[in-house]
Amino acid sequence: MKLLQSNKIGNLTLNNSVAMAPMTRARGEGNGVANDLTLLYYTQRATAGLIITEGINISEQALGSPFTLGIYAEEQIAGWKKVTDAVHEKGGKIFAQLWHTGRVAHSADKNGELPVAPSAIAITGQQHFSSQGLVDYEIPRALSIAETKQVIQDYKQAAINAIKAGFDGVELHAATGYLPNQFLAESSNLRTDEYGGSIENRCRFILEAMQEMVTVIGEEKVGIKLSPSLPYNNILESDPLATYTYLIMQLNKLPLAYIHLMNPLFLPEDGFDQYAKDVMGTFGKLTKHLVIANAGYNRETAEAELNKGIAKMISFGVPFIANPDLVKRFELNAALNEADRTTFYGGNEKGYTDYPSLQ
Repeated sequence: MKLLQSNKIGNLTLNNSVAMAPMTRARGEGNGVANDLTLLYYTQRATAGLIITEGINISEQALGSPFTLGIYAEEQIAGWKKVTDAVHEKGGKIFAQLWHTGRVAHSADKNGELPVAPSAIAITGQQHFSSQGLVDYEIPRALSIAETKQVIQDYKQAAINAIKAGFDGVELHAATGYLPNQFLAESSNLRTDEYGGSIENRCRFILEAMQEMVTVIGEEKVGIKLSPSLPYNNILESDPLATYTYLIMQLNKLPLAYIHLMNPLFLPEDGFDQYAKDVMGTFGKLTKHLVIANAGYNRETAEAELNKGIAKMISFGVPFIANPDLVKRFELNAALNEADRTTFYGGNEKGYTDYPSLQ
């Protein structure tokens, strides 16, 4: 099986072509430090060719949900160092997904501070999970140009911190409606300065952040996650093909580790004809970088995707939650544990580190 064949990202040799997708689990302490449960969770899954962590807050401002982890304080870096050491001892490789939630946040978990965004536009039609339960979204505060440039520097510092913490590389979370995606999309970015308006300007934030991270931690150590056909969190594009084609062509100029592309899991049937149904065939073939395909795969469909030749790795989310030994189960074609969705976010070891492996 191609899934079980070794692979390479930069100078990293991966044991197989299965990646563990980044997934928010909200199991951290109030200080954003990875604890012993975090260490166990990732170590259990170290047989993945590549682990990409849950989104890690790059700064205090970046935080959007309670009990999520950070990488901006020394104690947070030290906590992650224990995790990366343990994963490496098991022969695994691990990238840190760097996260700024932007407007996908609430002041209840930000010491009363409003969330920030490219423009002062609230998410409507859905609610946010906060420490006070489900709450309506607030109108975010628009970032100034100086603040925008500071956030880019925060990504740079987070990348430095990630390498200090022992990570093999980092991934910019530019998907599913978080801050980089908010700069990219017309629906959330009404700016008239250098970071808004034209496609070139709306791509600027992502490209500048990626350039800073590549410059500071080196070639083939920075990846990016994109969701070109996922209008989630009020992210809407009139011409996503043009936007993402330009972005990917510009990313081709950088020595990246990979591009991580999400399939359109939640694309409505009506009124969204501008969005590509075949993300890998539409956007994956545009990049010169290794493609990791994400969202909705099982053992058979993943193998079929790899056989098409565009994606070189497949990342799995929910199957890895319930199956710490997912790679072994793929190898043996063994039955998979069912995931308990009621324990996805928050809580303790239940639904986190207590799923059984094969005997």
